Amino acid sequence: MTHSPKSFIVLVWLLLMAWSGSAALAFELAVTHGAEARTLTLDDVEAVGGSSIDMHHPEGFEGRFTGVWLGDFLAAQGMDEARRVRFIAHDGYNTFLTPQQRGDKDYFLVTRLDGEPIAVEDYGPFMLVVPQDAEAVLEGTESMTRWIWGIREVSAR
Repeated sequence: MTHSPKSFIVLVWLLLMAWSGSAALAFELAVTHGAEARTLTLDDVEAVGGSSIDMHHPEGFEGRFTGVWLGDFLAAQGMDEARRVRFIAHDGYNTFLTPQQRGDKDYFLVTRLDGEPIAVEDYGPFMLVVPQDAEAVLEGTESMTRWIWGIREVSAR
């Protein structure tokens, strides 16, 4: 069975479209607040106002982490007064933060590592970290139960 050059070009085009579509989806964040649901792109999340920190992540990542402070992100989404914010990872892991927990420490929503978006297979596309606790977590004197990577959804009530 032979294929014409035209059918080969169409097949390649379809594969590229499918691949680029799935890659775009990988850098989206679902946000739900009560009954309201929306999807944010990487650009939408970063539009809140970016910051960068140099840090060694307990999972082995080291470098310049770029992202937005969680308080700023939640305020931009109208979720800063939420009684509970839930973060859900692609692998099903989730963690919750109360207003008190969010007030006790500065949480950072990471969008990039060394200037590049973080692929899902590299614990991306979004991570939640506590920069002030990074050294203590590495030393084992602080828990990292509120740290989460591979975030696919942020939900508030």
